[in-house]
Amino acid sequence: MTISNVLIAIAMEAEASPFVNHLNLTIDKSFFPPESPFQAFRGKHNSCDLTVITNGKDTVHNTNVDNVGTVPAALATFLALQKLKETDPAHLLINAGTCGGFQRKGAEIGDVFLTTSVANHDRRIPIPGFVPYGIGKIESTSVENLASHLNAKLGVCTTGNSLDFHEVDSHHMLENDASVKDMEAAAIGWVSEMWKTPHFGVKVVTDIVDGDKPTEEEFLENLGTAAKSLQEALPKVIDFVCDKTHDEL
Repeated sequence: MTISNVLIAIAMEAEASPFVNHLNLTIDKSFFPPESPFQAFRGKHNSCDLTVITNGKDTVHNTNVDNVGTVPAALATFLALQKLKETDPAHLLINAGTCGGFQRKGAEIGDVFLTTSVANHDRRIPIPGFVPYGIGKIESTSVENLASHLNAKLGVCTTGNSLDFHEVDSHHMLENDASVKDMEAAAIGWVSEMWKTPHFGVKVVTDIVDGDKPTEEEFLENLGTAAKSLQEALPKVIDFVCDKTHDEL
C-alpha cells in the first residue's frame, strides 16, 4: 500500500501549533463528537492527506490546561481512526511530540528520536499473567530509512502518567531499555494496534530524565525550542513517508 493518508497525534497545543500553522491546516470542528474536547486540523501536503489531532483543553476540572496522559490520548486516537475509516482509513499514524531523554542512551536536548517500540513503566500489576499486559510493549513500524534520512536517533519510548518519576519507575524504565520517556505513546500504540494501523513516534527531547535539573523546570525552559524543532522535522517526515510503501520506511 502506498501511503497517502496520514494521521498525526499530538498531545499539547503548544507542540502542534507551529506545525499546523506551517502547513496551513484548517480546523475541522465536525471531526470529533461535540462532547469531546479534542481538536482536528486537516489539509494536504503535496500528495498526502493530513489530519492532525490534539487532546484539547481540560473542561472537566475547569483548569483549561492541555489534556495530557494516556486516557485522553487513547480516546482521541480511537475516535480519529474510527472517523477516518468511514471515508478513507489512515495508512499511517505518527505520534509527534516532546519527551524526556536519557543521557545514558545518548539523548541531548533538541534531539529527534523515532520510536522502535513503546511500553509502560507505571502499570505495575504483579499478578500472574498480567505483567506483560501491564508493560504493554508494542513494536513500532520500522523506520530505519527515515532515521537515516533525518539523521535522527532510534529508541524505545516508555510511557507513564506522571511528569516526574520515582525509583520504582526508574527501575522499570531501565528494564524497558528506554531512550525517551513521555505520557502518551504506549496508549496511542495500543489503539493503533486495535485498528491495525501502522504507527511510530517522532519525539523531540525537552529534558534529561537522568540529569541534574528538575524535570518540570527543564521541560518548560525548552518546550518552545522543542516545538520549533518538531515543526522543522515533521514536514521532512511527511515528505519522506508520502507515496512510499511501509517497507520503504
